[in-house]
Amino acid sequence: MEEEVDKIISWIREYVLNSGAKGVVIGNSGGKDSATVIGLCVKALGKENVLAIAIPCETSEEDMKDVRLVEKTYNLRSLTVDITGTYKELERSINSKLEEPLIKDSKINIKPRLRMTTLYAIGQQYGYLVCGTGNLSEKFVGYTTKWGDSASDFNPIANFTVEEVRNIGRIVGVPEKIINKAPNDGLGSGTDEEKLGVTYKEIAEYIKTGKTEEKSQKIIEELHRKTEHKRKPIPEYIPSNKE
Repeated sequence: MEEEVDKIISWIREYVLNSGAKGVVIGNSGGKDSATVIGLCVKALGKENVLAIAIPCETSEEDMKDVRLVEKTYNLRSLTVDITGTYKELERSINSKLEEPLIKDSKINIKPRLRMTTLYAIGQQYGYLVCGTGNLSEKFVGYTTKWGDSASDFNPIANFTVEEVRNIGRIVGVPEKIINKAPNDGLGSGTDEEKLGVTYKEIAEYIKTGKTEEKSQKIIEELHRKTEHKRKPIPEYIPSNKE
């Protein structure tokens, strides 16, 4: 894995250099994925070219402590943009035009889409790329918000499972407190695994072997099937005279 990490770091450096960007912005949630990506980018580009953005939205005190721990660990340039008020106002404005209030999932997905907007606004301001932080396990079962946390200019951990990300994180110096933190999207009560109904270990096992515990396998296969649209390009109609 040490050799793989060296390759990731070289890939990040080359990609950003070839893009002509001045650096990268990364959303810092205080979780292992964003912390690992921050560690990789700091090693690839130097901390002066990495800007970590904390974007709290009804975020817990404990998660904000973890955000600060990551900032301190890498001595980062950082900004905090609290979007709680923006989120509540947007929800209120939309609800005022609907016969029924927004359903739970519609409300939840507003938050990552507002975070995406924040990252791209700041990235464009500085001439920086937005670096993604989603992992393979999440992508495989569609545990991501389309045009929210799934949106980025490039992603160095998109093809690594949760456990592989943990290993990468240890190599680049992510604090054990962050590494061992139960995965939580910060969008509601419960951990990721509780919401999914399967463990990330089972998802990784299925990705690698095509099999896992029978009940969990059925859940994973159904999630993968239902969220296929999240992993494909936008379908576009092709006029008959251009086929």
